[in-house]
Amino acid sequence: METADVTRAIAAATSVAASLDLPTDDAVVLHDSNRLALRLTPCDVLARVAPAEHGAAGFEVDFARLLARVGCPTGLLEPRVEPLVHTRDGFTVTLWTYYEPVTAHTPPADYAKALERLHAGMRRVDAPSPRFTDRVTEAAEVVANPHRSPELAAADRAFLGGRLASLRRAIEGRGAPEQLLHGEPHPGNVLGTEHGPLFIDLETCCRGPVEFDLAHVAEAVCEHYPNVDRELLDDCRQLVLAMVAAWRWERGDQLPNGRRFGGEFLRLLRAGPPWPTLDEVARRLDGS
Repeated sequence: METADVTRAIAAATSVAASLDLPTDDAVVLHDSNRLALRLTPCDVLARVAPAEHGAAGFEVDFARLLARVGCPTGLLEPRVEPLVHTRDGFTVTLWTYYEPVTAHTPPADYAKALERLHAGMRRVDAPSPRFTDRVTEAAEVVANPHRSPELAAADRAFLGGRLASLRRAIEGRGAPEQLLHGEPHPGNVLGTEHGPLFIDLETCCRGPVEFDLAHVAEAVCEHYPNVDRELLDDCRQLVLAMVAAWRWERGDQLPNGRRFGGEFLRLLRAGPPWPTLDEVARRLDGS
C-alpha cells in the first residue's frame, strides 16, 4: 500500500480492535502488499486490512471457519470476538489469531504432510467456491487489456495470452480429479508455529487438481507428497508462472521489483523446461 494508505489502514484496524475491547497501543506491519497484515499489541491479534473494493474478506472468513471445523492446519480467527468482517474508512478489517513463528523454514517432509492434511480436510468441505480456471481468466483479462497492463510489450502480450489459453486447455484436457484447494500454498503462506505448519491467506481457495497447489511449492516438498501426476504438475507449474507474470505486469501491482519478476517469468516460459518453482525464481532474483 501507499504510505498514506498504510497509515489509514493501521488507524482502521486499531479502531476496530478498540471497539471490541481489544487493547491496542501499537501495530507492527508484518506484510505489506495489496493487503496489510498487522500485529496488534498488547492484545496480540493479527489484523488483515484491505481496501473495501478488494472484496475477498468475507469469503476468507467463511472458509476459515469451515476449514477449522474439519481440523485443517490453518490459521484461526481471533476467538475472543465474533468472526465478522469490519468496515472502517474504506477498508475491510478481519481479526485472526497471532502465531509466534518458531522456525523460518518448514522442512519439506513436514510441509508436504501438512499440505496433504489440508487437502484431506478440504475434501470434507462442501461449499461453493471458484474453480482454478477463474483465476486463469482473471490473469488473461489483465494481459488482454492494455489499460490494465500498459507496460507489457505487444509481442509479450500475445505470447502470454496464448500460453495462458493453451495451458488451461491442456490441464482441463487431462481430466484429473478436482477438489477444494488452498490456491497459493507457497512458503509465504505457511507459518512455522509451535502447532506445526499452518496455512494462512485463504482468500485464494478454489477447486482444481492437487497439482495446481503443488505447483506453488518447492520440488523437495512435491517429492514427499504421494501420487503426484508429474506431467500435470509440469503443466500447472507453467500455468502458475504465466499467471504470476500477468499479475506482475498489472497496473498498480505493489510487489517490490514486480516488473523485474514479470520479465523473468516471461523469459522462463520462453526458455522451456525444466520448469522452475516460484521459490527458485525468487531466491535467484533476490540474491542477484
